[in-house]
Amino acid sequence: MDKHDMPAHASDARPVLEGPDIARVLTRIAHEIVERAKGADDVVLLGIPTRGVFLAQRLAAKLEQITGRKIPVGSLDITMYRDDLRMHPPRALARTEIPGDGIDGKLVVLVDDVLFSGRTIRAALDALNDIGRPRAVQLAVLVDRGHRELPIRADYVGKNLPTSLREAVKVQLAEEDGRDTVLLGVKSGQ
Repeated sequence: MDKHDMPAHASDARPVLEGPDIARVLTRIAHEIVERAKGADDVVLLGIPTRGVFLAQRLAAKLEQITGRKIPVGSLDITMYRDDLRMHPPRALARTEIPGDGIDGKLVVLVDDVLFSGRTIRAALDALNDIGRPRAVQLAVLVDRGHRELPIRADYVGKNLPTSLREAVKVQLAEEDGRDTVLLGVKSGQ
């Protein structure tokens, strides 16, 4: 995500998704997961901190409404698997929480807020490999902004948002930021 590139005041940023839009796309993604997974019996959702975890929890709630079953949800910290660790200041590790039944033989759906270069997802796949062996891995993202550097694509996309490299996408969620919105603006310093 480009949250560090977004101007602090974000006055030039324009909303591309608001709260009701985000709720609607998460409902659609939940229905798509149930359809593709033929009922979601063996689905495990793993959110990538920070906002991916909140999105995974929201998806789990929507999946429970649809299926009538609790869907296991957890988080997957990728900090130590990133290929840009030396290029950024040190950061605190997030938590990895794997549901009690684990991920072996399950359909794991990784959940993140923004898909950009694909490097975060590559790191998530490496982290997942150290935890267990899922039957399959899929990816759900709120926003796909393009500009992939690796051959990675999302299975479930809330909104495809073609951007230029000069633009920044900022996702705000009520759990972390007090409101639900996706903003598109020009990167600071541009």
